[in-house]
Amino acid sequence: MFGKLAKRYADGNLIVQILIGILLGAAIGFWTHSQSADFNKLIADGITDTAQLAAAKKGLTDTANSVANSIAVLGDLFVGALKAIAPILVFVLVAASIIVKEFGHAKGMQKVVGLYLVGTFLAAVVAVVASFLFPTELVLKGVQSADMSAPQGIVEVLKDLIFKMVQNPITALSSGNYIGIITWAVGGGIAMRFCTQETKKVFQDVSDGVTKIVRFIIRLAPFGIFGLVTISIHSTGFDALAGYLKLILVLVGSMAFVSFVVYPAMVFVVTKKNPYPLVMTCVRESAVTAFFTRSSAANIPVNMALCKKLGLKEELYSISIPLGATINMGGAAVTIGILALAAVNSIPSITVDFGDALLLCFISALGACGASGVAGGSLLLVPLACALFGIGNDIAMQVVGVGFIIGVIQDSVETAVNSASDVLFTAVASETIE
Repeated sequence: MFGKLAKRYADGNLIVQILIGILLGAAIGFWTHSQSADFNKLIADGITDTAQLAAAKKGLTDTANSVANSIAVLGDLFVGALKAIAPILVFVLVAASIIVKEFGHAKGMQKVVGLYLVGTFLAAVVAVVASFLFPTELVLKGVQSADMSAPQGIVEVLKDLIFKMVQNPITALSSGNYIGIITWAVGGGIAMRFCTQETKKVFQDVSDGVTKIVRFIIRLAPFGIFGLVTISIHSTGFDALAGYLKLILVLVGSMAFVSFVVYPAMVFVVTKKNPYPLVMTCVRESAVTAFFTRSSAANIPVNMALCKKLGLKEELYSISIPLGATINMGGAAVTIGILALAAVNSIPSITVDFGDALLLCFISALGACGASGVAGGSLLLVPLACALFGIGNDIAMQVVGVGFIIGVIQDSVETAVNSASDVLFTAVASETIE
């Protein structure tokens, strides 16, 4: 019986399951919140008078509080699983991609890779600017602990960054020091770049194994999101939903700006032609399917067919399209940057100056290039950007949890941006090959 239920769940549509989790969590959260509204308001206002609290608690439904706290355990378990696997995932994926990936020497590849990297960096810049223009805040637990570690300026940030880079790799993995993890992953990957094929196969197998674990955890996301939504709305009511809605609008608006303004501007600079016919073709025939698959890797056959339809050079797109699914991550850069700054905005003692913002752009772009190929993979790179501001793993993973709540929309749009631009930049490079 349980085996059949598990199989039906595994075969189901994850987006639909997440939506059901959100709706159920919202319904129960609003009910429990309404039952304990008076008491929660006193707690939020910092009232400590025992008599006043006792009077308010008389009207509190113990059952409602018990239900909310019990369901919240699902959210805590989900966030805990993410927190446990994320450091290993980042290390393995980055190291394995450097060791295993064959970048090829096809004519025009340098231009394609250049466009991929510049596009990802500019997307990170857009994310930072959007976060300054439309700042968003989240309701997070334990922000007081982050106050003590808040950086005081760019010099302190750079100093902290350097020391994190040289931390013992085992300590970095156990403590969730993503700066150190990335450093050792890149260094180890370069050092092992010319190892034997057998060793490369081992790294690829390990990478595939870790990715399967991540996919399993993400399959449990509906239960975790159910718990996270329930406790968020139970504690804050409509405030939580308002914060989520604003965050979605900033994310989607930034990605749309990248797709329809930044990328076309890059194409125009390179080709000196009207970019929008090509842009709209890529959106119509690549972005739409990517939106529903939510996987750049799964959309590779669609992009290859589109490249053939456009008459591009096969020796180029046969390499650039699979490579783009790995390193062309403008949408992921937007996600990482905006969610990291949402965490920063939620902690009053942390301020971001120009130097911090510029450094965040580089970190977001770097993190995006190492994003996992599974749905929601970019969210697991958010702690990397948060570490730049001294924000601990516990708080950063709460932001990741929020990302999964809004991921039904965010991840779909992000994948559409990433996948469509793979074809766009390949077409530009193919057209301009002498």
